[in-house]
Amino acid sequence: MFASLASLPQSVKQYLLITGNYWAFTLTDGALRMLVVLYFHQLGYSPMSIAMLFLFYEIFGVVTNLIGGWLGARIGLNKTMQIGLVMQVLALLMLVVPTEWLTVAWVMAAQALSGIAKDLNKMSAKSSIKTLVPKDAQGTLYKWVAILTGSKNTLKGVGFFLGGLLLTVLGFQYAILTMAAGLFLVVVLSSILLKGDIGKAKNKPKFRDIFSKNASLNYLAAARMCLFAARDVWFVVAIPVYFVSQLGWAHHNVGTFMALWVIGYGAVQASTPKLVKVDGHSGHKVAALWGGVLALVGGLIYFFLTLHDGASSQSVQQSLLLSMDIESLLVGGLLIFGVVFAVNSAVHSYLIVAMASDDGVSMDVGFYYMANALGRLIGTVFSGYMYQQYGLAACLLISTILAAMAALLILKVRVEAKN
Repeated sequence: MFASLASLPQSVKQYLLITGNYWAFTLTDGALRMLVVLYFHQLGYSPMSIAMLFLFYEIFGVVTNLIGGWLGARIGLNKTMQIGLVMQVLALLMLVVPTEWLTVAWVMAAQALSGIAKDLNKMSAKSSIKTLVPKDAQGTLYKWVAILTGSKNTLKGVGFFLGGLLLTVLGFQYAILTMAAGLFLVVVLSSILLKGDIGKAKNKPKFRDIFSKNASLNYLAAARMCLFAARDVWFVVAIPVYFVSQLGWAHHNVGTFMALWVIGYGAVQASTPKLVKVDGHSGHKVAALWGGVLALVGGLIYFFLTLHDGASSQSVQQSLLLSMDIESLLVGGLLIFGVVFAVNSAVHSYLIVAMASDDGVSMDVGFYYMANALGRLIGTVFSGYMYQQYGLAACLLISTILAAMAALLILKVRVEAKN
């Protein structure tokens, strides 16, 4: 096996190293997310308070993608990737403190550092692929982006499961310490194996260049923002808390389900090139079509949920539709939503890498993932607020509206892939 790896082209070796680096980071990121949600719900925090714990994580993700793209173009993407890994280790160590020190402000600060780390790592990994694929190999680019994105989300799902398991077996502090030690080992190995010049722009970009002047790229970024807000508005806080508080699920069961959902979602993303044919000319139309389907799925779940909640006992008994188990409705709906969302996300991810400028690719990718982080921020805040004030159905309604907006916005994209 080692002989086979040694004989691979240098570009493929670097791709594998970047992917492995990204996997390791994502595993800890997913586990940390689930640990925080479940542990602080266990401590008695309200849904809105839990959402606020992730506020700085998402806010700093917005800022990081803008500045990180510019930084990557100046110093090289592998260096920004390493910085992200080190910052995640520090963020984890901030949480290895006595329980009484874990105030909202302290955890928000740790999450802020983690948010910076995550988006530095992701921006670096996604941008690096553009530099490793020949300009005339758009099919390969689509495939490599889908594999990286899909495998990352599969590992994030494993992280959700790991977070729930570690909380049950080791407790919060020891779980965090274990992850920090493992990630530090990755820092050491990747600093030795990764090359340092990937992604450096030939002409050093000015700081004012961080904002895109490409109208189609701006529309694509706006669509990405709405797409991820549509997911997170019911996925981040509302669903895990609903499963625990309303359906009586144990923490490890919630972690397992969320893990399987994200693993399946990642597998679909990685398989999207086999399922959906896309190129620089048709990608926006494909994304708009699947965005419309996503809005339809969210709308149907919202309709059946409100119909179920508003039905009288007598009508429930008379109607098979209304008497469906709410647990089955949500689990089944989440699975369908995940498949459709995965295809959307994979096509979006290909489009930005394909459209990005060859020189200083991280500038365009960073701007795009700034919008991605802004969408997560909007979704996270609304997930806690809408669920606490109005319930799960309201989260689903907002999700449906945002998914429809994403589908409409991406129709404005009119740029071919850059070769």
